[in-house]
Amino acid sequence: MTESAMQSERRKDNLAPLTSENLWDLVVVGGGITGAGVAREAARAGLKVLLVERQDFAWGTSSRSSKMVHGGLRYIAQGDVRTTMHSVHERERLMREAPGLVDLMPYMMPHYAGKFPGRWLFGGLLRVYDWLAGQRYRQYHSADAVIQRFPLLRRQRLTGATEFADAVTDDSRLVQRVLQEACDDGATVINYLGVTSIKQDSQGVSLTLQDALTSDHHVIRAQAVVNATGVWVNDLRQQLGKTHSVRPARGSHIVVEAERLPTDVSFTVLHPKDKRPIFVYPWEGRTVIGTTDLDHPAPGNDEVGITYDELHYLLDLVRYQFPQAEISERDVISSWAGVRPLVASGADNSSKESRDHTVWQDGRVVSVSGGKLTTFRRIAHDVLSKLREDNSDDDTPPVFPELSLSNGPVFTASASASEEVTDVLSALPEKRQRRLLGFYGRCAKDILAQSSEETREIVPGTDVLWAELVWSAANEQVVHLDDLLLRRTRVGLLVPQGGLTHESTLKSLLQSRLGWSDAQWQEEVCRYRILWETFYWLPSERAEVLAGHTTEVQQAS
Repeated sequence: MTESAMQSERRKDNLAPLTSENLWDLVVVGGGITGAGVAREAARAGLKVLLVERQDFAWGTSSRSSKMVHGGLRYIAQGDVRTTMHSVHERERLMREAPGLVDLMPYMMPHYAGKFPGRWLFGGLLRVYDWLAGQRYRQYHSADAVIQRFPLLRRQRLTGATEFADAVTDDSRLVQRVLQEACDDGATVINYLGVTSIKQDSQGVSLTLQDALTSDHHVIRAQAVVNATGVWVNDLRQQLGKTHSVRPARGSHIVVEAERLPTDVSFTVLHPKDKRPIFVYPWEGRTVIGTTDLDHPAPGNDEVGITYDELHYLLDLVRYQFPQAEISERDVISSWAGVRPLVASGADNSSKESRDHTVWQDGRVVSVSGGKLTTFRRIAHDVLSKLREDNSDDDTPPVFPELSLSNGPVFTASASASEEVTDVLSALPEKRQRRLLGFYGRCAKDILAQSSEETREIVPGTDVLWAELVWSAANEQVVHLDDLLLRRTRVGLLVPQGGLTHESTLKSLLQSRLGWSDAQWQEEVCRYRILWETFYWLPSERAEVLAGHTTEVQQAS
């Protein structure tokens, strides 16, 4: 069987359970971190679960965050201690359970004479923050010590800096890890499969699904549905005659080489224009500057990119805070923009809206929006508790396992891991071992077992092994090149030209695994190049150019 036929068969196998006779206990709509968390917890509870996503897994908000698993220090200042407490507890849990995927990152707030916040006020907030975590991370550094460590930092009137801690992750890989564990517990997950209609009656819910690849329709039945589509939550609720005000907020980031702006901490600095906190932080061997926080029109089923105003807003910040680095547009390797759902409360700007989540009950359909990457497990529990509360005669509250992610040994006798694979892992640098095990969990052994000496090298400019791309192309429902380069791995954000500087190597390693002919490969490369240049690099100077590129991307699809 050819690789192309094998890929087609894999898709057919994924779609095979979609029959009208097959009654699902729960259908989860939305393949971001919230939907993945719900599917995972429901499958662990023994439910027959289907998750569908109309685009790629983590295509929306959950691949475009600031990559931070944080407690939300600023929420304390806003009086939202509850959100901070829940977030801090989940942050500590995730660091324990997924080392290599969720890791501690030092943060630093420089203090300037006469500027907010001062050392003592900020230190007071950190006392509460550390108390909630049960850890002491805070420490103060003198101005001389800070400048010696970070010579590019703005020095005028610097009085010192306070160091504290939160965590960093790869958000898209976190989604994949949770989906992997949901599948291990029996869930079925399918991407590029959207819900076109939803109807409910006393017996259950009927959904019509459309395959984005073939336009084929499938009608399925479920006892209950969770609408975990985030900023798109009203698309389904409106079919049930319900709606709620969700405030879309766009956040954009830019990526530069670490050599141009080196830091081993996440600087939290206030923008000179509006005093909003912006982060300058290390991620996957690069330095990231972000995020903006702007109201965004209700998004459609298309891409979002950084605007010129946002680009210059972030560049103004970095030029002000790190003047000697002289960062400009030509230093930008890539950018990304995402739209996150905030449940509207009438705040005068999106930065002041609550980051807590909200759950709505519409018969057998439960919808959820808002919330934070950090608290996906708690959100899932709230959603499933709501379903049980309103659709069960059993008054006993559900009991959920404490783990967010399984953290047992990957290489066990039952996993049939050979000594050779174990030796391969041991030969990798410790940092790379930790990352591989964190990103892929039990699948790390398969990646190494299928690797060669050549593919165990890293993609230049990243911490990604070529073997990760090879394995993912064959095993993680990759449909388009951007699925692989922007979400399964982050090569497209870390390497100039979205990774196409290595096109010949990518083709030799991946084409057969993806089952693409030479013509299909060229179509995908063309589609990806246009997509990346339009939405993941510098913004187009003229709106008509952007519109033309969008049309080309749609035609290439």
